[in-house]
Amino acid sequence: MSSYPRLPYVIPSGVWDLVEKFVLKGSLAGGAVYVAYDQGLLGNGSQGAEALKKARAALPPAIQEWTNYTGWEVRTLPSAPKFDFSVSESWNTGVQASLSALSVAPTRIREYTQDGWKYMKDLIK
Repeated sequence: MSSYPRLPYVIPSGVWDLVEKFVLKGSLAGGAVYVAYDQGLLGNGSQGAEALKKARAALPPAIQEWTNYTGWEVRTLPSAPKFDFSVSESWNTGVQASLSALSVAPTRIREYTQDGWKYMKDLIK
């Protein structure tokens, strides 16, 4: 006999696996949100553009450091593609489209409900 007290209920190992997965995934997601917030990606469009500039400046030295660490030789890195793309304008366009869809949602729901009732009445006749 063991000297440990007997627990009234033993939690199955499958439940612990689920809890561990949930905690791990939640921690990773929380960390990703924190880093995105800390770098300004969740701010307005100008903050996102600034974060993109910082990432473009930091990426080539980080790749060079990584290749030196692993011992791989990379002679030249391809240049980053040049985009004529404004983050702030696309951010604002996305926000405007989302809010526009939300503003017409009650009207659309009413129209779809009326169409559904009409269809049901026609089926009953």
